[in-house]
Amino acid sequence: MTPFPFKNICIYGAGALGGAIAAKLASSLEQAQVSVVARGAHLAAIRSSGIHLWEAEAEQPLVARMTATDDAGELPPQDLVITGLKGHQLAAAVPGIATLLHARTRVVMILNGVPWWYFHRDRKSGHAEYQMEELDPNGDLWRLIGPERVIGCVAYQGSEVIGPGEIKLANNGYFILGEPSGETTTDIEAIAALLHKAKVKISVSANIRDDIWSKLMGNASFNPISALTRALMSEIMNDPALASMVGQVMSEVKAVAEALGAHVAMSVEERLDRSRQIGPVRTSMLQDLLAGKALEITPLVGVVVSLGRLTGVATPVSATILALVTQLDRTNQQAVG
Repeated sequence: MTPFPFKNICIYGAGALGGAIAAKLASSLEQAQVSVVARGAHLAAIRSSGIHLWEAEAEQPLVARMTATDDAGELPPQDLVITGLKGHQLAAAVPGIATLLHARTRVVMILNGVPWWYFHRDRKSGHAEYQMEELDPNGDLWRLIGPERVIGCVAYQGSEVIGPGEIKLANNGYFILGEPSGETTTDIEAIAALLHKAKVKISVSANIRDDIWSKLMGNASFNPISALTRALMSEIMNDPALASMVGQVMSEVKAVAEALGAHVAMSVEERLDRSRQIGPVRTSMLQDLLAGKALEITPLVGVVVSLGRLTGVATPVSATILALVTQLDRTNQQAVG
């Protein structure tokens, strides 16, 4: 492996997941300068007293201090950028992220749902380099960030911002990294090593698209249904009608994935069985709804429907849920605004 090359590391979007990773990196990596881009009261708290990270079942928080700003232009070029933004927030952040890049900068994007770079160097779908307008309006991400910089990241980590500068982890989760090409590069090995040193549980996948679809089976079903019903995951699974709807969405997601050449190893029945063990979890979309924030609809639900059209796979339940949750988001934003 080449020597550790990442001296300047910025977490762009230091919310629940991004903030947790920032705290772990800042407290573990003496040789790296860690910074965050955040905003509002959360930013003010980080500047004042750092990030307070409550690990699952911890009696005391990990307290980590770092450079914090709401203007990426104040920071020097970065060797590694890790985005903690949701898919629907990325387009607005492109100018800021772009200011942080130099010729060799790598960008790890922690995203739920189908990412904007999905078809870059894709050898299985028959749609290599296809750009999804709904995820990347005007192609700004593709042009100014560049899919060749990106390392995909799938997160299995429950987390929540419980107050300004304060983050709580619901479990001892893990993250999956993957190059769009499927290669095990020296960059991805080095990034996995530094995250491992920061006590972030990491694995590297040669088929990150398979991992994306496996996670999306749950996100595309539980997130919008929880927002529409205000129900916890355990409550959804204890309701036969809602649990049946979850299964129907999962079946549609799996069919679209397979039409694009992805392999989702777990069956819908196995995924439902596993979901029954999760407990009273509040999904990220329900968290956003209750906080009056815009909902992450397109990457989780909208793209399933649009890629269904692209591949000729019917997605009637997902399309119905898409219409309902879109109206819910519109009404919620009008009430907040």
